[in-house]
Amino acid sequence: MSDEPKQPDSPAQPEGAAEDAPAETPGPIHPLQRLLDNPWLLLVLGFVIPFLSYTMWGWIELLMTKPAQLP
Repeated sequence: MSDEPKQPDSPAQPEGAAEDAPAETPGPIHPLQRLLDNPWLLLVLGFVIPFLSYTMWGWIELLMTKPAQLP
């Protein structure tokens, strides 16, 4: 039997590299990031926003037109 110390299976790391480092905790998620991470909400907004904007545009155009003069 040899008196050599047994080497660990993992590769050597510099002193204090991983053991002393605190675990990375993600900060608070930005509201816009939460919006962009939700595909169903994006789908609904993709239908609702154009529908409402074009509908409002149509109503405004109808209200701004002058009545036609009959002959």
